[in-house]
Amino acid sequence: MTHPHSMEALLMNRRRWLKLGGASLAGAFGAGSLSALLQNPVNAQADGYRALVCVFLYGGNDGMNMVVPTDATRHGQYAAVRQTLALPQSSLIPITGTGFGLHPSMTALASVCNAQKIVPVMNVGPLFGPLTKAEFRSLPDTHQLIPDNLFSHSDQQIQWESSSATSLVRTGWGGRAVDAMITANPSMNPVISVGGNGHYGLSAWGTPLVLPGPGGTFGVDNLTSTGATTVARKAALEAMYASANLGSANVLLGSYAQQQRTAFEMSTRLGTIVKVRPAPTAPTAIDTAFAPLTDASGNITTPLGRQLYQVAKLIQGRATVQGDKQIFFAQQGGFDTHNEQIAATSLVGEHARLMQSLADAMACFYNAMNAINMGHNVTLFTQSDFGRTFAPNSSSGTDHAWGNHHLVMGGAVNGGAVYGTYPTLVLGGPDDVGEASWERQGRWIPTTGVDQYAATLLKWFGANDSQLNTILPNLTNFGSARDLGFLAA
Repeated sequence: MTHPHSMEALLMNRRRWLKLGGASLAGAFGAGSLSALLQNPVNAQADGYRALVCVFLYGGNDGMNMVVPTDATRHGQYAAVRQTLALPQSSLIPITGTGFGLHPSMTALASVCNAQKIVPVMNVGPLFGPLTKAEFRSLPDTHQLIPDNLFSHSDQQIQWESSSATSLVRTGWGGRAVDAMITANPSMNPVISVGGNGHYGLSAWGTPLVLPGPGGTFGVDNLTSTGATTVARKAALEAMYASANLGSANVLLGSYAQQQRTAFEMSTRLGTIVKVRPAPTAPTAIDTAFAPLTDASGNITTPLGRQLYQVAKLIQGRATVQGDKQIFFAQQGGFDTHNEQIAATSLVGEHARLMQSLADAMACFYNAMNAINMGHNVTLFTQSDFGRTFAPNSSSGTDHAWGNHHLVMGGAVNGGAVYGTYPTLVLGGPDDVGEASWERQGRWIPTTGVDQYAATLLKWFGANDSQLNTILPNLTNFGSARDLGFLAA
């Protein structure tokens, strides 16, 4: 981030600081309110409200076994290369109208597939611009067309979350979307994360608002003890906010004071929603949707389920959250499946468990959105570090690769079609970075860039072409192929 140094620049940016400043009382307020940002008190309207929900699959999901061809010819090619990792054609969950199916452990999404409200986007990955195998093989690793440190978890996570071919970008494309769109949408919030303080929500002016799970507390709600020390601490905080010098002639002091008061106000406003847990004896519509993941005590049993339950509540409570556009971030870990990805004689294994957990949470969320009549206003999409080698390794697992398949789900999805280009299933072929026999592993060169994927989502979200060029600086390198078409206007 480039910081303005002159007083004139500081004065010009004061309004921006007041609108987008992050709170900074970590010790007193906890992680969530640390990144709370100022919002205008404008209630959201259901007909104009739109939300993007990013689900990042950390570790590098094997998208080649999440989305599998169902036609006999291509499935035969798939099975020949995947060997012991190949999923039987008859086991797949058909994605109606696409010629592809989901992993058999994703049965919870069968009805969504039948409704054509989930689509695969094929072979997506970090790119500076379109890249052929010949170009990749002829260019040095340091060339600007080659993404930094390919096949590296940390680098490609940043590249996906920032929509960049370099690992040096300090902001995420979700955070930059807030920066670019807030002038036209002054009530717009920061990215709200229910999955930790990831790179995706970072902007030049602030950090994501990080919330705890259902039943959790944040902000001054953390100070619930009646002990003398806690009471005194809470009183001191309240006094500080009450006396904050919002009219200080010192620009930085005034901005800082406003940020602190904003953190206090936001934690007070959202605390009630955050604390709500499923009520088995008097379930709400959202509780009913998440019932398959809720135990008798009202606990949601999977981490991603808890995160998406929290997102569902915040969308239902959008008038309290404020703003008619919102970006959310959730995540699931454990996808670095180098070993025992699947047992040779059955469909059980670590990847099957991960796929079931993902699908169960996504299905509950989809049903919750429909139950509160927000299905067409909310789009969920996946991201991940990278794909995995198409050929299995010697440990019944897969290794780090590049291009990957992803899922987009929601009422606005243009279903019954495939988006992007499925790779040629030939090791050492036109889509495989490898050429010599030892390097032919099926590390597919992406045929769709993260910028194109993000631009399609953000265009539906409301970003115009000028804003998209600001949010996604590499987008212009893809010419007219900016909108992949998987979402209705």
